[in-house]
Amino acid sequence: MTTTDAITIYTDGSCLGNPGPGGWGALVFGDSEEPQRLSGHEAQTTNNRMELMAAIQGLEAVPTGSKVVLHSDSSYLVNTMTKNWKRRVNHDLWERLDALSGSHNVEWRWVRGHSGDRWNEAADRLAVAAMNIAAGRGSGAASEPEEPAKSLTHLDDEGRVRMVDVGHKPVTDREATAKGHVTVQPETLRLIKEGLMKKGDVLTIAQLAGIMGAKRTSELIPLCHPLPLNQVSVDFELDESNSRIEITASARTSSKTGVEMEALTAVSVAALTVYDMCKAVDRGIRIENIRLVRKRGGQSGDITLEE
Repeated sequence: MTTTDAITIYTDGSCLGNPGPGGWGALVFGDSEEPQRLSGHEAQTTNNRMELMAAIQGLEAVPTGSKVVLHSDSSYLVNTMTKNWKRRVNHDLWERLDALSGSHNVEWRWVRGHSGDRWNEAADRLAVAAMNIAAGRGSGAASEPEEPAKSLTHLDDEGRVRMVDVGHKPVTDREATAKGHVTVQPETLRLIKEGLMKKGDVLTIAQLAGIMGAKRTSELIPLCHPLPLNQVSVDFELDESNSRIEITASARTSSKTGVEMEALTAVSVAALTVYDMCKAVDRGIRIENIRLVRKRGGQSGDITLEE
């Protein structure tokens, strides 16, 4: 089975006493820079039930029909799903897992526990933290950060700059749209509209510049990943009532990470080109309100910030 476009999940379970208070943890690698972290606990359970719950919750977090590579350090879980080991207990959870396995394309992989695998260790810490809560110990030192989004993903644990590893993420179709505007004097806008600027056709050149800028985003922004762009478009609208040029840029890719930076760079470079071509006749030009308005694709789904 090819795994380059599969969703990756790491799961683990933990129990104090077996039976006793237990917890489960799952890491689901989707569209964001960090995996989605899921965890839960039960007051009286077993380690095997927690391993099963982790796999169930991880699979329930991804769309039906997804191709999934699920990593677990439970040989019982993996071998039962791949080699039909006998199921003596936990029949309720096995039924749920069978249904999820049937509605997803799952590849089960065993990973040796506590062997230094980064994400297996992270799933273990989530499970242990949840177990501690069930045992009334609080989250304890083993807990994961409460909000991964609060961390800076371009910094490692020691504060050093790093390029985020997206190797585990699936290849999906992605699109982003950004906007901005350039405010000029009314006479400047007239010259642009009528093609009378001495340097040439402002909007045509700015359009080409925006497309070229999008293609070179990874060379301009140090930690951006180079992306294969399927399409870049840059469009202009002359707003005579506000004496400004509205710029809209869209970028599309089939890749492992989003294309927002390319759309924003296209708007920025197009706006700078307008400035450069018009600055000789207008010293008060303002580049304003460059922002992302929409993104599509990836595991996090569509985001619309404005129509």
